[in-house]
Amino acid sequence: MKALSIRDLKNNPSAALREAQVDDLVVVMNRQQPQALLVDLARLGVADLAGLKFALAVALFRQGQISLGYAARVAGLSVSAMIERLGRMGIPIVNIDDRELDHELSAFDTWQGAPSA
Repeated sequence: MKALSIRDLKNNPSAALREAQVDDLVVVMNRQQPQALLVDLARLGVADLAGLKFALAVALFRQGQISLGYAARVAGLSVSAMIERLGRMGIPIVNIDDRELDHELSAFDTWQGAPSA
């Protein structure tokens, strides 16, 4: 296992990735504390990289860490395909509370009752 500082990673990220290909793990240190791990997925034997990207995208989206559009990009899917797959998994794509829903329904009722131009 090799340890690099954040500065080393920032100054030469390709060297850090090469180290991950040679060693099993590269630990990125921040002020003498481990901050992150670099792992070469091929060395781990990850055969289904697309599945791993999708799982990562779903996990980050569910946690609210990334948007639906960014999750689709990470997963390598179109937004519509991502919505479809999330729907099959029972994962809501919109997170709205009761107050927001009442406001949206009220706005819709107002819009629906407006005279057409």
